[in-house]
Amino acid sequence: MEKKRKFLFVSLTGLVGDIAWQVLKEGHEVRYFIGDAEEKDIADGFVPKTDDWEKDVDWADVIVFDDTLGQGEKAVALRAKGKAVVGGTPYTDRLEDDRSFGQEELKKAGVTIIPYRDFDNFDEAIAYVQENPTRYVIKPSGAAGNVKRRLFVGDEEDGQDVVRMLEAYKKAFADEIKVFQLQKRVIGVEVAVGGFFNGKSFVHPINTNFEHKKLFPGNSGPPTGEMGTTMFWSEPNKIFEQTLLKMEPRLAEEGYVGYIDVNCIVNNNGIYPLEFTSRFGYPTIFIQQEGMLTPIGLFLWDLAHGVDPKLKCKSGFQVGVRIVMPPFPFDDTATFESFTKNAVIVFKKGTPEEVHIEDVKIVEGQWLVAGTSGVVLTVVGLGQTMKQAREQAYTRVRNILIPNMYYRDDIGERWAEDSDKLHNWGYLR
Repeated sequence: MEKKRKFLFVSLTGLVGDIAWQVLKEGHEVRYFIGDAEEKDIADGFVPKTDDWEKDVDWADVIVFDDTLGQGEKAVALRAKGKAVVGGTPYTDRLEDDRSFGQEELKKAGVTIIPYRDFDNFDEAIAYVQENPTRYVIKPSGAAGNVKRRLFVGDEEDGQDVVRMLEAYKKAFADEIKVFQLQKRVIGVEVAVGGFFNGKSFVHPINTNFEHKKLFPGNSGPPTGEMGTTMFWSEPNKIFEQTLLKMEPRLAEEGYVGYIDVNCIVNNNGIYPLEFTSRFGYPTIFIQQEGMLTPIGLFLWDLAHGVDPKLKCKSGFQVGVRIVMPPFPFDDTATFESFTKNAVIVFKKGTPEEVHIEDVKIVEGQWLVAGTSGVVLTVVGLGQTMKQAREQAYTRVRNILIPNMYYRDDIGERWAEDSDKLHNWGYLR
């Protein structure tokens, strides 16, 4: 058994509970803080909780922040006091929270970006599309940017569908959407590359992953935070070298510690980064943890102490399927209360290890749905081929009984076509 350490996890809305639970199962001491009053019951019964994380700073060997949105400032303050911290900085928070800033920083680092423009006026944007007809994506910025259902991806070559949508947004959401971005739409394969950073440099292997954001199979329906992710670990590939690696000097300057990922569209003409995630991805980190041979507690300890962690990962593929409940992906308290709150989670055969908790608690020995969002579990499958990993994930999903649960049954199906294209274009070498 490795040395027992003390980990303090600090969360705004209860995202990182599963990792806290895994670290606890590895024999370490854990305390978990959740800021949002409505989410505080998440992970109850799985991990010890604290109501005042700042009081526990001196107790902790490692402090882990699970989000951006101002958490970077706290991480920097603690590092300045000599604490070992996994977390960002105000700069790395801004890479994710301010889309345009993230794009400009990539450009400064010598990365090609997709042409975009920011607007704070719908009429000007409509005129711009009419003068420069092509396919565009409408991306609200700021707080409205977190409401993924306002994102609109245009399909028509003359941009007329985007014009119609802008006219509708002007009538309906002028108060809500103050600033938005029009980005030229590039057609290709959507792929993300990410890596852990230890304050000085990237840790290898890196992670290549494919998100499935739409609610329904076949990639239709409303956009969600995420419905499932497929991934594999490898030595740096061309996508990583042409995007994230170019940010390494700037991240080292910041002393960033944690995971960072950039989502891209790639085609035979090039690699076009879309946006940063400068924190753990959810459910990405749960699927990654399942693919790691190195215990995650030891890994986070090494990362926070600037040691070069010896990260050992499984070969092959990992597939994660998210199990959700009403009203996800929407916010609707009445629906949550009547269908989902305190719903029971039953396993036909035992409690399997490969099920990762999201908004779950244990009451009287029974797993129940917690929180407010309806994001319940992430189920992971592994395999030497994507097909094997998918089959294992869905076999495990079928072991779970929750009234009113739903999930996508096609996570990983796109891989055959996507991998052919990526290999053909030379990006996975």
